Amino acid sequence: MTRVLVTGASGFVGRAACAEFVNRRWSVLAALRSAGSIAPPGTEPGIVGDVRSSQWRLDGVEVVVHLAAIAHQLRGQQADAVYHAVNCAATERLARAAAGAGVKRFVFMSSIKVNGERTPIDRPYTSSDAPHPEDRYARSKHAAEQALARVAAETGLEVVVLRPPLVYGPGVRANFLRLIRLVERGWPLPLGAVENRRSLIYLGNLAHLLATAASSPAAAGRTLLAADHDAVSTPHLIQWIAQALGVQARLARVPVPVLKLAGTLTGMGREVGRLADSLVVDAGDTRTLLDWRPPYTTQQGIAHTVGWYRSLAR
Repeated sequence: MTRVLVTGASGFVGRAACAEFVNRRWSVLAALRSAGSIAPPGTEPGIVGDVRSSQWRLDGVEVVVHLAAIAHQLRGQQADAVYHAVNCAATERLARAAAGAGVKRFVFMSSIKVNGERTPIDRPYTSSDAPHPEDRYARSKHAAEQALARVAAETGLEVVVLRPPLVYGPGVRANFLRLIRLVERGWPLPLGAVENRRSLIYLGNLAHLLATAASSPAAAGRTLLAADHDAVSTPHLIQWIAQALGVQARLARVPVPVLKLAGTLTGMGREVGRLADSLVVDAGDTRTLLDWRPPYTTQQGIAHTVGWYRSLAR
């Protein structure tokens, strides 16, 4: 039975990843930040505290899946230092500890933001594209990838890097959850004129890919882009959410330049950009290399996410 350490095990992606490994009958050591965190069902809890100063329990561990990170927006003079300490330096420290303990493989959750923030509608990001991180978070993830490449070259540790786009599914927070709420309340959304394509990945698809990347010999040493099979426009996404909610999608056709100007004037330029711009991910190399197919369609993923959302009101 393969033994895997999952960091960030009590988080949004971590719980789904642990469930996938348990389902595959792996022995899962769930790294938790505090004694108050609840380990996912079927896993062995391991309290490690802050990843910046943790003493890792790696005896018998064959694979490390490193999900713990700071992903939310930090501000202030210390933001760069915190991002670097948590997302990069702690990652390198764990990888070196893993190599020293005889761990065979290290799977690292990075981000498509390492590639950049947007694409032309007909020119998706590919695994061969040069990185172009634009914000502090993306730069810290890119630095972590570079540090892991050094560890792999020096120690022989098999490093696998995954770069997913926005992840949605039961338990999702932030902008995706806000969008569901707006659609449910019937608010007119000024996005009907948007003609874009956005790649997303459903939580169940990402967990399935993580387990595949942790076990497939072909994944060793690879940087893998991750996404659902199809990209979706923002209006279609809203329509699918409305369909799953059983409500009417209300979309107003506001010209995109006007929409972006309004975003700039209100300090919401980034948020509007994510809704109006394209960000397309070509995960074809990942599917071919690992013989992997997302087990869920985007519409199925949205339906499961909305089903979870509706259960919250009960």
